[in-house]
Amino acid sequence: MIPAFAVVGHPNKGKSSVVSTLARDDRIAVSMRSGTTTTAKTFDINLADQSYQLIDTPGFQRPRKVLAWLKQGEVSADQRAKRVREFLSDEQCQKSFVDEIELLKPIMEGAAILYVVDGSRPYSADYEAEMEILRWTGQPSMALINPIENRDYVDNWSQALHQFFGIVRVFDAVKADLQQHLDLLEAFTQLHLPWADSLNNIIQAFKDKVAAQRAQSCAIAANLLQELTAYQLQQKALSKDQAQKMQLLLEQRYYQWMRQCESQAHDQLQLLYRHHQLQRKESPLALPDDLFDTDKWYAWGLDRAQLTKVAAIVGATSGGMVDMAVAGQTFMLGAITGGVIGSTAAWLGADKLTKLKVKGLSLGGYEARQGPIKSKNFPYVVLARFLYVYRQLQARNHAQRDDLVVTEQQVGQVLENLQKEQRKEIYTALDRLSRQKSVDNLAQILAPAFDD
Repeated sequence: MIPAFAVVGHPNKGKSSVVSTLARDDRIAVSMRSGTTTTAKTFDINLADQSYQLIDTPGFQRPRKVLAWLKQGEVSADQRAKRVREFLSDEQCQKSFVDEIELLKPIMEGAAILYVVDGSRPYSADYEAEMEILRWTGQPSMALINPIENRDYVDNWSQALHQFFGIVRVFDAVKADLQQHLDLLEAFTQLHLPWADSLNNIIQAFKDKVAAQRAQSCAIAANLLQELTAYQLQQKALSKDQAQKMQLLLEQRYYQWMRQCESQAHDQLQLLYRHHQLQRKESPLALPDDLFDTDKWYAWGLDRAQLTKVAAIVGATSGGMVDMAVAGQTFMLGAITGGVIGSTAAWLGADKLTKLKVKGLSLGGYEARQGPIKSKNFPYVVLARFLYVYRQLQARNHAQRDDLVVTEQQVGQVLENLQKEQRKEIYTALDRLSRQKSVDNLAQILAPAFDD
């Protein structure tokens, strides 16, 4: 039997949130309304060739009466599991204790127990009946204290739970990260030795999956950067005047495609991390206006000082000269320690982002062209926005149900944390993209920016 964990407890204590978090999938229903889960639901967690099960169960409804039924007559410790099975098979019990039947069934079929309580509510002896029932099953068990609103009663719960369960952990179902998830699995390797090898393999499979997701994220980012920096539109016309009149329409189509392309890349990232139900609030980004707004570019991309620094680094490599145009102003920069600033002109004025070109065709007629964007800062803006969404999604708990609000974060701060050679490779790659030149192994070059 593969490892299986039944998540059980009193109604409305965060059981479904725990399942959603451990399954790393937000499609599992989570609600503050008591009784959201009415039947036991099994979720198969597959990781490469490893797998285990999570079972979301209804909450206890009448534990004292169930315990009273179990204790009818003398029942020695070695016969308690058998007595629980008798309870499950009793026709009258199946009618009277529907929820308890549903939650105990998978446990008696071999599932381990994850007992969930709310650490923000006072401990009460009323819970002891359900804990005693779980102890009668004889299955390996762990208690999770889920501080839904606060941690006011965590210590009280901990003292009580240690009398019933071998392992007690505080586990915030809405804030717990991947490491806390892995810690739970590792704790079970000590609690239930027959599953130790399988659980150790699952833990490694989780780590491998995280690495694979990071690599895929880099690939999505690389593809997005290459597409946006190279994209241009062409439209044939009968006359030069007609081609010039096409400017507004061509520009609208151009920007619409750019924004759609970026949005689809963010969608890919969201699905990669299995946030299927998540709503992204990207209004602070104001895509229809601010993606091509000079001030926003400073907020997301590199500021003037950083652009100058990058120009020096890349320019020293290429050995060229630069005319640094910033918001319409030109600064002629000379040699800087060992080299001169290269082809890193930073056109940041809103009127210099793209240019409509009208070109005569050899066979008669004209062609209007829109794009590509020439700004040296543009790849940094795209990368900054993508990195922000990436970091939010890969760290986001799947039990969260609030919208993802995207705010500004300058990419220069991220790049400054990298090693000098890593920064230089990224600077050089993005400089080539801004000049519509190909970059080999772009995803690999960007990878250091995606590390935790």
